[in-house]
Amino acid sequence: MSRNRRRTLWVFAATALILVLSAGLIVFSAYLVKLDREIRERFAGVRWALPAQVYAAPLELYAGLGLAPADLVHELGRLGYREDPHLASTGTYLPSRTQIDIHVRPFRFWDGEQPAFKLAVRFSGNRIDSLQRLDSGEPADIVRLDPMLIGSIYPRHGEDRVLVRLAEVPPLLPAGLIAVEDRHFYEHAGVSLRAILRATLANLRAGRVVQGGSTITQQLVKNFFLTSRQSWTRKLNEALMAVLLERHYDKDEILEAYLNEVHLGQDGNRAIHGFGLGAQFYFNKPLSELQPHEIALLVGVVKGPSYYNPRRNPQRALERRNLVLAVFHEEGLIDDQTFAHATAQPLGVDAGRAGGIERYPAFVELVRRQLRGQYRDEDLTDEGLRIFTTLNPRVQETLERHIVGTLPELERARKMKAGTLEAAGVVTSVDGGEVLALVGGRDVRFPGFNRALDAQRPIGSLVKPFVYLTALERSGEFNLYTILPDEPVDLRLPHGKLWSPANYDRQLHGPQPLYRALVQSLNLPTVHLGLRVGAEQVVRTLRRAGYSGDVQPLPSLFLGALGMAPLDVAQIYATLAAGGFQAPLTAIREVQTRDGEPLSRYPVQLQQTLPDGPVYLVDWALRRVVTEGTGRGVYATLPADIAVAGKTGTTDDYRDSWFAGFSGDRVAVIWVGRDDNQPTGLSGASGALPVWARLMRDLRVQSFEPIVPESIEMLLIDMQTGLRADAGCAEVIEVPFVRGSAPVDWAPCAYEHEGPIDPLQWLREIFG
Repeated sequence: MSRNRRRTLWVFAATALILVLSAGLIVFSAYLVKLDREIRERFAGVRWALPAQVYAAPLELYAGLGLAPADLVHELGRLGYREDPHLASTGTYLPSRTQIDIHVRPFRFWDGEQPAFKLAVRFSGNRIDSLQRLDSGEPADIVRLDPMLIGSIYPRHGEDRVLVRLAEVPPLLPAGLIAVEDRHFYEHAGVSLRAILRATLANLRAGRVVQGGSTITQQLVKNFFLTSRQSWTRKLNEALMAVLLERHYDKDEILEAYLNEVHLGQDGNRAIHGFGLGAQFYFNKPLSELQPHEIALLVGVVKGPSYYNPRRNPQRALERRNLVLAVFHEEGLIDDQTFAHATAQPLGVDAGRAGGIERYPAFVELVRRQLRGQYRDEDLTDEGLRIFTTLNPRVQETLERHIVGTLPELERARKMKAGTLEAAGVVTSVDGGEVLALVGGRDVRFPGFNRALDAQRPIGSLVKPFVYLTALERSGEFNLYTILPDEPVDLRLPHGKLWSPANYDRQLHGPQPLYRALVQSLNLPTVHLGLRVGAEQVVRTLRRAGYSGDVQPLPSLFLGALGMAPLDVAQIYATLAAGGFQAPLTAIREVQTRDGEPLSRYPVQLQQTLPDGPVYLVDWALRRVVTEGTGRGVYATLPADIAVAGKTGTTDDYRDSWFAGFSGDRVAVIWVGRDDNQPTGLSGASGALPVWARLMRDLRVQSFEPIVPESIEMLLIDMQTGLRADAGCAEVIEVPFVRGSAPVDWAPCAYEHEGPIDPLQWLREIFG
């Protein structure tokens, strides 16, 4: 081959190589431009989809509040406050026999900012005597503790986080994180060749991967932009994007982003991201209050959230934490005394709680549903809304404890297999219809089927008060002492089936006063009464009480042949408890933006939908249900001086056990049954009632003592005749009547029966 030909070939090859390299450079440059644009677009401005944060109602302290010192200590522990004799930081308290000093955390409430301050709470017995600010010595009228963060509303299989600012975190955290994960963070340009070489040598010596060479910037890129799939392409992208990220953003911005993005664990479907939520998830307190040993644990978990999970692998996590503390000590971040103290501490993980939405999943689901009509799902999962709810943690804890504790007792008594029974419960306030507690099943942390909202079960005799109320509204025809027949009924239903109801005990009891038929929950008198007033009118009464479901106006309705969830039952019984005033049950007080600006408020919507006089009569009868009727077992648990009212409910073949009732301040509904709808052998009195009674006892409810409406008069009635009575009658009962509906005739036993002498009548009696 000639020299010219060889030269031509070399020129051609060089040209081709240059063209290929140029094309490659163009493609690579275009790819870099694409990566650069992706980084700037995704990393600028709002960088995260922020789930809505859901808060419980705050505990309000004031003089005269019935609260024992031990109860306040318990509440402080639930909020993550810790005992400290010096009250050195927020979130601490110092207890004594008659006083508890608290360093109250700052919090931005819906009506303004409350700064941190020190407070003395003084007690007189089991009641708060006074409040005093320790910094100024001034008395305090009312103080709210920071509310518990009870959950987040995030996408299914999504991420959850609580944003933090670098300037607000404990200085030990970023310094310690850099010392452990990337000690040359402030020197490299996104990729550390020194770290890569060191990791490569360590891995070659070990014969396996024992060390990574990724910088904090690379880890952020991997978490924020890429998948966890291991490949050379992904590693190359990671390195390129890390360098580009460092070109556009300073080190502190990158570090702050990493603090909020790093994955720290898994909570069911929810991924725990960032140190802000990590502090809540593992320690039940704000990041700002973490101690060195707690910060070291979180930093240690970064290396492997599953491998070093402190709840599942406590020994492994403890060793990792102490190794991180040793690094802190070697780097001069903590002194000898702090190091020795920190390594001697237990893990301190809040073992009994999973944090966030796992805490009260049934209640958070109710919040989500009530918000759905006003907000899009994206608003709830992306915008960082702050949702203040009505949940009372003390009431919720009490409801959970008695459902979880009583079901095994019932199973053992009935020789059932453990786990056979299920239950649901709701507690609301009488004033305003606020949902204070809600349990959707015996596994109170499981965010699955929510029986309190979705289990449409026949309510049985819980419907009877509304049948009787429908009649008592017709005061010209019915009163509490109207005599009802207790006789068999045979009805041909529209579909042709013959309906022949019977009393619970399969017995006939003879004519019964109306109130007595309700107190003893007799079926036949109730059916006779329902037929007289009409099923359509009973449905109207239920609607006015707050029922919004679909039900056919059939005679079987009179005995509870309609399905309702416990929350629906609580709605209609809350209207009875409030004297006929209906307030739609709500779980939400206020919704704010992430910056604290108000979006929605949920004021009490109260309207009188049922007349106070007839409601008073029904409530009077329900009070007697628990003193002498089917619910009298309540007072085997409740103190005799606490008046309550309620009703048992039992469905066919003992499939459902219900109790619904109220005190002066609380409405509570309990359901017990089986998910497979098989019989349980439990009546309302033997299944749901014990849970209800224990709940109301431990809530220390107020006595139910309603004001007598002006339309009501109280009269003595002779129990034998149902006529008016006085001291001359041996067996009397004081009964309320709507004015104008009481009997006008006197019983033969009454002194008034003798009255003035009628001469003509006297002569007729003498001479026949």
